[in-house]
Amino acid sequence: MSEKKIKNSSGIQIKEVYRSSDVTGVPASDPGIYPFTRGVQQSMYRGKLWTMRQYAGFSTAEESNKRYHYLLSQGVSGLSVAFDLPTQIGYDSDHPLAEGEVGKVGVAIDSLEDMELLFKDIRLEEVSTSMTINATGFILLAFYVALAKKQGADLKKIAGTIQNDILKEYAARGTYIYPPRPSMRIITDIFEWCSKELPKWNTISISGYHIREAGSTAVQEIAFTLSNGKAYVKAALEKGLDINVFAKRLSFFFNSHNNLFEEIAKFRAARQMWAKMMKDMGATDDKAMMLRFHTQTGGSTLTAQQPLNNISRVTIQTLAAVLGGTQSLHTNGYDEALNLPTEEAARIALRTQQIVAYESGVPDTADPLAGSYYVEWLTAQVEKDAWDQIEKIDQLGGSVAAIEQGYMQQAIADSAYKVQQQIESGEQISVGVNKFQVDELFHAPEFKIDESIRKIQSDKIVKLKTNRNNEIAIKCLQEIKEAALSATNLMPPVIKAVENNCTLGEIADTLRSVFGEYK
Repeated sequence: MSEKKIKNSSGIQIKEVYRSSDVTGVPASDPGIYPFTRGVQQSMYRGKLWTMRQYAGFSTAEESNKRYHYLLSQGVSGLSVAFDLPTQIGYDSDHPLAEGEVGKVGVAIDSLEDMELLFKDIRLEEVSTSMTINATGFILLAFYVALAKKQGADLKKIAGTIQNDILKEYAARGTYIYPPRPSMRIITDIFEWCSKELPKWNTISISGYHIREAGSTAVQEIAFTLSNGKAYVKAALEKGLDINVFAKRLSFFFNSHNNLFEEIAKFRAARQMWAKMMKDMGATDDKAMMLRFHTQTGGSTLTAQQPLNNISRVTIQTLAAVLGGTQSLHTNGYDEALNLPTEEAARIALRTQQIVAYESGVPDTADPLAGSYYVEWLTAQVEKDAWDQIEKIDQLGGSVAAIEQGYMQQAIADSAYKVQQQIESGEQISVGVNKFQVDELFHAPEFKIDESIRKIQSDKIVKLKTNRNNEIAIKCLQEIKEAALSATNLMPPVIKAVENNCTLGEIADTLRSVFGEYK
């Protein structure tokens, strides 16, 4: 009788049993030691638990601020901001293209005034803030810095992350504004400015999360993400930046899916691959070779059918992230396939992390699955397959060229199509969707955003423009244009502009007039 063939999401065939003979090569070094396969810290969570973040942002800054205070009261140790679509693609709330989208998938931020309301009664020196923003990341960072200065904070103590990963937007997500090359210039300007002025800030979160959400496999997720990381490092080196300085502030953002062992192997492989890559590119400082990452549980794994099942999915994904050595984690609400997470769903999601942290015993020792024949074999296999993908991208001329040629986009689309076919044929089981269905009686409490938000935001913009010194505002926008046309760093004029009440849309439009838009 022939052995049953079982493959994971990356098409890696899994054997019936693994033995010591399957594990070749030298055992992985201890945690905290190059190439960091077993973790970036020696004691991992015995020293400090991962940062428990909850991603939140909706409607107006005032409404989101209430949710932040609630989450902080429930024990989150880091805030994570979701922005609405117009904010992400550089349009103020009163722009015709913003209609129907204001405050929907995140909070609307048009000006420094909105940023002040978003963080009302929250000391920026005392929280770590992650902002999921890319094309307009430099503007949101400028708002944050301007607010910190208004609070009298020491910029050297301000900690957090902007996602700022534009390459994956072209490959998987779509919230880009400018063409790839000027976008890369903006990113290296941020690296340069922050290395001097904001030393504790993570200047980029190189994101595999959205690549996976778009339908990639686990192997493609790390291969494409690390390739993008390599492109950012090359761009920074070409600008003359010191790899041992800027690389310490690079962070990553990965997805955690349902296949527990594949995900753990993926995280372990990614760490050792990045360490080798950085060493090859000239890093000599250990901290510049460490892959530090945030994880979010898999949004695309959540089902609208039998939504309470999602609590179990998120628990498995939480275990995978923690066993894989994440530095921070966001857990999704069980109702997110239906609407924005309700307060109850957000609380259960946070409690899932807290139960794993304080009741499961998983954090008691670093990398508890090391030495498992299966995990070690799978880590090596994931690494091998990911290097093969990276080699293909290098042959095309690197990430920017591979994206311009549509290679990554096509590979992700092919993987997504394959999974959909497997679900429709029943080859891949999705509990409650294509098997174990029931007549649905469950109704998740709905949390929808009302259309009046756009008028509230638009009225605020009119008032802001009436009350500001327009002569100074116009001068500030002109200075941004001049910096864009020369090789001058864009961050100082952008910070000056937001401090003089220029809006996000005005700044984005100024750069559209110089760089054009990517079609």
